[in-house]
Amino acid sequence: MGDVWKALADSTRRKILELLKNKSLNAGEIAAEFNMTKPSISNHLSILKQADLVDSEKIGQNVIYS
Repeated sequence: MGDVWKALADSTRRKILELLKNKSLNAGEIAAEFNMTKPSISNHLSILKQADLVDSEKIGQNVIYS
């Protein structure tokens, strides 16, 4: 349960969840919505995945998050 609170404590991660609520996106599409580096977005996505708030599926070279 602590991972969920940690994940939700950050406004960037809450915005990522809002984006993914409507449709699945790859990391590049998510990163385009923010003024930060792709590695930073990947770190946020990793925290969301660890908290079981985001699912990911590898399709070809892309990872799709939902």
